[in-house]
Amino acid sequence: MKTNQAFTVLSRAGGIRAARIITDEFGTMYWWRVWRIARALRRGVPVAKIIHKKWFYAMPFYTNMYTLDPRPDTETIVASVIADCAPNTLPRILDLGTGTGCIIAAIVKNVSGATGVGMEKSYMARRVARRNIRTLGMNDKISIVAGDFTRTTQKNDIMNHKFDIIVSNPPYIAPGDTRVNAGARHDPYMALYAGECGRAAYCAIAKNARNWIDVHGKIYVEIGEGMYDDVRNIFVRAGWTFIRADADLSGILRVLVFCYN
Repeated sequence: MKTNQAFTVLSRAGGIRAARIITDEFGTMYWWRVWRIARALRRGVPVAKIIHKKWFYAMPFYTNMYTLDPRPDTETIVASVIADCAPNTLPRILDLGTGTGCIIAAIVKNVSGATGVGMEKSYMARRVARRNIRTLGMNDKISIVAGDFTRTTQKNDIMNHKFDIIVSNPPYIAPGDTRVNAGARHDPYMALYAGECGRAAYCAIAKNARNWIDVHGKIYVEIGEGMYDDVRNIFVRAGWTFIRADADLSGILRVLVFCYN
């Protein structure tokens, strides 16, 4: 099928923007592939899940059904860390629930001398993260390890070291929340939803990250809209000192920063 024909079919199924991105990515396609993609668009499958690529902080990341697609809002946490890193500090960074590896990769890419570890519970998500780190040529700077931030102790020896910076975009949507868009139905459940009205992951991180943070280290966590007070209180009660809150481009408070003394 010619590209213009594919564009027409796909635009009817998912809109002009989606059709343009897909045809630019794939070019000429067999009719059966166009039909399959059009069917996916009508079911609400995000374009990133179809082309298996999403740009984040000016870097391309492979994504699939086992990982949360990188989102523009999450770039706020990267910008917050970069703004705090003075030259020649050589920070060691831990990313809890790394998913595609987009946060740790973007930070290490933009902070001179930084190295990092991405902790991920899901085996399939770890495969995606390692693929991205390898493709970006960052194997010498970033390791992807198996781990569960809801547990105090980890099996990996690498977790016996302390980190200068900890970052996380944990699951924070309450099960049954009707505000979730249709595209999120194609993201992994455990990357989106958390118990205790979406606060469970923060409780676990506030408790366990104390074992992994170095003296005067900082932790940066992404939050959902309207979660500022609850998440701040969770960390303060766990012994963390609140530093600041950073807003995303929409003006929504998106990142909370704490230190542990």
